[in-house]
Amino acid sequence: MNSSFCIDIPTRLITRIQRGELGAFEQVYRLFERPAWTLALRMIGNPEDAREVVHDAMLRVFDRARQFRGDSPFWGWVRRIVVNEALMRLRRDRTHVEQAYDETEQAHEADTSTPAPWAWTEARQLESALEALPALTRSVIWLYHVEGHTHPEIAEMTGKSVSFSKSQLARGTARLRELLGTCTPESPCSPTLMATP
Repeated sequence: MNSSFCIDIPTRLITRIQRGELGAFEQVYRLFERPAWTLALRMIGNPEDAREVVHDAMLRVFDRARQFRGDSPFWGWVRRIVVNEALMRLRRDRTHVEQAYDETEQAHEADTSTPAPWAWTEARQLESALEALPALTRSVIWLYHVEGHTHPEIAEMTGKSVSFSKSQLARGTARLRELLGTCTPESPCSPTLMATP
């Protein structure tokens, strides 16, 4: 799945933001505001906190624009800043930090032989199911399945182990399947669970 962050930014716009031009910053803010908010919301689960994460992240983008060297896409650099801000917010709020599935249980690999649990689910039901997951677990699932990060990358971002990332993905995905039912093209849960075309 492609990230909504995959937005090509003209080199001259990057140069302008690196020079500190407010007009360039406003353009970049508008381009990334929606994907940044969506990512922050998926990781944190609270719309107001997600807005604050976006605000803080975009200020960091502006402040650190001169540090961008161009060895990776600008959108990837912005996305990394948003992820880091969201993770810092989760760490500051101790209730979220403690909300993850128990790492001491045996780590399982996520079952990739069947479609992702949301493949045949309506958006509203997916939203509810994701909200029912612990915050860190929801973040791992989103970073892995939607943003395309690897387990080592997620481990580095969260300050946890690779096995923690794998465990959260496997257990979170299993829990999502329970919450959403086992919906597949061959045996849909019910007509209301099927995604609209």
